[in-house]
Amino acid sequence: MAAHPRRYSCETAAETLQWMNAIADFIRPYKPLLDAHVVNFFKDRLWELVDDQWMDCLRKESVEALLKLPSGSAQEYWPDSLKQFLCNLRFLVLPRERELMHQMLPNLHVASLGTVLAQGMNLKKKHEVEILAAVVSWIAHDSGAETIIDVGSGQGYLAQALSFQYQHPVIAIDASLHHANVTNARAERIKKHYAAKKSSPHLKVPRTITCNILSSEALTDLSITSLCEDNTEESTGRGNKSEFGDSESSKPSVAKAINLYNKQQHSSAFFVLAGLHACGDLSVNMLRSFVGCEHVRALIGIGCCYNLLSEDCLEKTDNSCGFPISNAAKLSSLVLGKNARDLACQSAERWRILTADAALQNFDVHALRAAFQLVLDKYFPEILVSSPSIGRQGKALRRQQCRRLRESELCCKDDRCSFFEVSGKLSYSNAKGCQEFDVEGSNNYLLFKEFCKSGLTRLGCMFSEDIDLLEIWKEAQPYTEFIGPFWALRAALGPLVESYILLHRLLFLQEQGNSVEAFLFPIFDPTLSPRNIAVIARRK
Repeated sequence: MAAHPRRYSCETAAETLQWMNAIADFIRPYKPLLDAHVVNFFKDRLWELVDDQWMDCLRKESVEALLKLPSGSAQEYWPDSLKQFLCNLRFLVLPRERELMHQMLPNLHVASLGTVLAQGMNLKKKHEVEILAAVVSWIAHDSGAETIIDVGSGQGYLAQALSFQYQHPVIAIDASLHHANVTNARAERIKKHYAAKKSSPHLKVPRTITCNILSSEALTDLSITSLCEDNTEESTGRGNKSEFGDSESSKPSVAKAINLYNKQQHSSAFFVLAGLHACGDLSVNMLRSFVGCEHVRALIGIGCCYNLLSEDCLEKTDNSCGFPISNAAKLSSLVLGKNARDLACQSAERWRILTADAALQNFDVHALRAAFQLVLDKYFPEILVSSPSIGRQGKALRRQQCRRLRESELCCKDDRCSFFEVSGKLSYSNAKGCQEFDVEGSNNYLLFKEFCKSGLTRLGCMFSEDIDLLEIWKEAQPYTEFIGPFWALRAALGPLVESYILLHRLLFLQEQGNSVEAFLFPIFDPTLSPRNIAVIARRK
């Protein structure tokens, strides 16, 4: 096997571009794999996209080995070409070690949230808010901008931590009026708690604004307007109700924003944009707003939902698409597509800590859904034109069905049944060996039948006895063992796609010249929060 490639750097625009080009060159031969969707696994014979030698090796592998594959872990006896593929992946993806954060932000102190501020948060959210609030506060002080604009604030967890724990003026912007109401009610409860403990009545409470942010211009206008209006009020929590509705007409105009700002020139109207998993194009609008508005002194954003990014070459829109935004990325003409962007949300760390049983359950759900696609293709082709999505609720239901049937009398105690463990004839794998079942009476087929009935009901289709589910299951079943290797290989490419997206956002900032300082580094534990790499930018 060839020697390990060197680690890449992104300290300068030239180095970032070199890294991006290396990823693009690596990705292009695997575009068919990236573009594939597992629902079409049987319909389009997607296992044929994988090298025959690789598939022949991986189909015999343990689930535990497959779970390590997205992290770049290979077995010594695997084909050299597969080991080289995984080795190159390891060196192309962005590192996620949190030690980098302390190198970039010296003397950062992360304060633990008290029980009142942490109320309602799960472990993941508490971890994210504790760290991000500390980082945002550090950056705000370093940049000389006290006020924080929390973009996509949700239920206000980050905004409230910044207000009550770090004493920053905060404006929380979210598109959901429900979220704004929850934020306000929660802030009032926290305020009462702090007021009972402190003598000062001047507690900072986040102002909330309900507004759709459809462009960077709207975000800039709204931020300046809100900040200037806030400067005319006392910092006692006034104005913390929703100021703008959801309609386009309710947005503040550019003229209004400028006029208000001109009236307040004596004020320190500088702010920091912060976004905790700002969804889709919202993360990109934050970047553009930072570049286009000198009053934004700094930015810290952690993106998510890459599948919701608008992609320039795929959508006939203006130049405000979410990908690509850097000039160099536009010139490279690399098309990602929705399936690849969706894959960017995969987490190698989450795969690595997954239990074998949970992994088998996931593979089973993929096999069921792909076999169901054969039913739709044969009996309901008109449904496929609209590309239906059964949805998260359906996935939860089907996982419950998997668990229920595994725990039923068809499965002996402590035995594990899975399509993935089956090869050739339908069989039931357990610690005692492999027992053959009558296909029509097997638990796997019964599960498929129940799945199809549930799926058709959700799609508003009538189930008929004329639908030969047994024939379709016999067609699909011999290839179910390929699902695990196929999905693991695709998942291995996910962090690489995410790395390209994040690097291209960094390059967009680096292309602005020496007046901007920009970094990428991980701030969360990736096993708790897979989208853990922050884009941080400051004006020099």
